[in-house]
Amino acid sequence: MTTLAKLFDRAFAPLEAAVAAKRIPGGVLGIVDKNGHRITRSIGSAQLVPKQRPMTVETWFDLASLTKVIFTTPRILALAEDGVIDLDAPLISVLPDLRQYDAGAWERKVTFRQCLGHQTPFPAVEPIYTYGRDPDLLRAFVLQREWRARDPVYSDINFILLGFALERLSGKTIRDMDPGLGFAWSTEPDAAAATEDCTWRHRVLSGEVHDDNCSALQGAGHAGLFGTAASVLDFAHGLLTGASEHSTALMRTPLSATRTHGWERPNEGWSGGSLCSPETIGHTGFTGTGLWVDFDSGKAWTLLTNRIHPTRHFDSGIVSLRQAVGDLVNGL
Repeated sequence: MTTLAKLFDRAFAPLEAAVAAKRIPGGVLGIVDKNGHRITRSIGSAQLVPKQRPMTVETWFDLASLTKVIFTTPRILALAEDGVIDLDAPLISVLPDLRQYDAGAWERKVTFRQCLGHQTPFPAVEPIYTYGRDPDLLRAFVLQREWRARDPVYSDINFILLGFALERLSGKTIRDMDPGLGFAWSTEPDAAAATEDCTWRHRVLSGEVHDDNCSALQGAGHAGLFGTAASVLDFAHGLLTGASEHSTALMRTPLSATRTHGWERPNEGWSGGSLCSPETIGHTGFTGTGLWVDFDSGKAWTLLTNRIHPTRHFDSGIVSLRQAVGDLVNGL
């Protein structure tokens, strides 16, 4: 048995235990190394209600906030590398109508780099979808709202605005953009891991975006991407092997004690566990997804689950599950 296989068997055990304990319906774990060796395994159910379907390694997942690092961050960094935008310029260099009725508004001073590193005063989240379902009206609402400034936190608003910038520069909505090889903005319901029995859409969601704001905006920069374990590992392998070298370097460059450009870096209690090298970046998604890339050890791992199926209002233990898997991947 290879070292990677032994490592994988150990790391898969916490996921197996979580499914057996009915903490989550199912999941897929995948590991890839710099040389392209990979192992992927599934367990449990892709859906429990109103019907039951098995989880497979080909199951598509609503990647939720992994959209931020797999789709939005690389595209913003590529535009910066090409000289289309300046990361230290304010968003109004592309979105001149942001708080356009107040020239002194703090929102007009926020830069692309600050949004990437979650170093702005925007709130963590806002129920934008409760203000209506007209995507153009909601975009105007986000741009013109007088946001209450607060201490910087990880914020969906940062990446919603970055998504608006991508739309403005391309002349396309995000859902009309190429999501990337192996990714999609939706998929067939029976091919996907089901998420929540949504209280305002009145159905179990599968193959359509779970995030309420992304749904109402009909595409956004903070969520909405779908992919399989294979496509997530392909993306991670590209980072490990130096694809888009300049952008990857920025993804690894710290902007704070906990953040790089787009990604989280190892810190006390973070999702990747306590044994990652300092050269690790990672990110999680609300639906139960996650990706971690350790450049020092030359490996990456993804844990994809449907932990909010059929409801988010349940302690799935996802935080401790992610940490346990990360520690076992890294040799505990």
